[in-house]
Amino acid sequence: MSYVTGLACRECGSAYEKAALHVCEHCFGPLEVKYDYDRIRGELTREVIARRATSMWRYAELLPLDGPPTVGRQVGWTPLVRAERLAKKLGLAELWLKNDGVCFPSLSFKDRVVAVALSKAKELGFDTVACASTGNLANSVAANAAQAGLRAFIFIPHDLEASKVTATLVYGPRLVAIRGTYDDVNRLCSEIGGKYGWGFANINLRPFYAEGSKSYLYEIVEQLGWRAPAHIVAPMAGGSLITKIRKGLLELDKLGLITGGASTHIHGAQAAGCAPIVTAVREGRDVIRPVKQPKTIAKSLAIGNPADGYYATRAIGESGGYAAAPEDPEIVSAMRLLAETEGIFTETAGGVTLGATLRLLDEGKIGRDEPIVISLTGQGLKTTDPLELAPPPVIGARLADFDSLMAIAKE
Repeated sequence: MSYVTGLACRECGSAYEKAALHVCEHCFGPLEVKYDYDRIRGELTREVIARRATSMWRYAELLPLDGPPTVGRQVGWTPLVRAERLAKKLGLAELWLKNDGVCFPSLSFKDRVVAVALSKAKELGFDTVACASTGNLANSVAANAAQAGLRAFIFIPHDLEASKVTATLVYGPRLVAIRGTYDDVNRLCSEIGGKYGWGFANINLRPFYAEGSKSYLYEIVEQLGWRAPAHIVAPMAGGSLITKIRKGLLELDKLGLITGGASTHIHGAQAAGCAPIVTAVREGRDVIRPVKQPKTIAKSLAIGNPADGYYATRAIGESGGYAAAPEDPEIVSAMRLLAETEGIFTETAGGVTLGATLRLLDEGKIGRDEPIVISLTGQGLKTTDPLELAPPPVIGARLADFDSLMAIAKE
């Protein structure tokens, strides 16, 4: 049973049917999924959710499908880790890490949005799906399309990390590299989608696709015992995750599922080499000035003209949050700090999020005695290139050789 009433423009409110549409024909504003919350309130309770399988679909009433999911049934319910060693090192009272680097099947948060987008694509009758991607979305669309038996076309910037290219090609999609930035890729994909009539996950299916992000927040709140943390720090590329974290919080509060209300401060993180949303937040404006030539090791976040940038700044401001943009050396340092204290290897986007958290702590934007959740959205093995680690010493297979090594280490 579907609880979706249709689509509506975020700007003018014009209503639309449930179709592969993403832009209002009247004002060109983005479309968003609308729900019948009165019906949901009577049927979705903590007790009902607790009896369901541990996946993102335990919150099915708040996701935009008309029937059961047909793609990504096992996606979600990733660990929320109490980071005691890292918290002690940083002088924090309560620190949690929501780790989507172990999400099934492609080891990133994008499996959530793709599971929704591709399930919706099948409901709408598409046999070919596609996306424009900076890496993780490419991996996820390729993997989930293979499982679903859908033909997939994936478009990426030509200079994407080799590991992410391999982790897409292995699933057998049609992968096309474009000379240019992600914004160039996205513009081309809008034209391709219009001509070929495919289901583009992050273009014509975007209203449905973006709703999958809310499951990340739902899980955090449930895993904390239906308590909202004081702070959530999340990475920003197009800005959608931040907006859906805010929407998800307000939904759970509206349904009476959060103990203590939805007072979470939502903070955004981008790399200094491509930080259009962070810059807008810190300058106190909601107009996004595009970055024409992103330059950062965090390529998965390098979107110079973010589609949801305006709405991300609004979500941050309305929640009382803030934003920060660490430099590349800070990103690498944060990746290593996380690995050495908590045994979690995150990709560069996770280094951005932790690096931004450190800046926000130093600036007093996040209190050290308040519950904090840091968002880790991808696996570290996806972006190993920035880590210039010293090779291990090589010794002979003799105890004397090891003794010599230990003696040198003591010196």
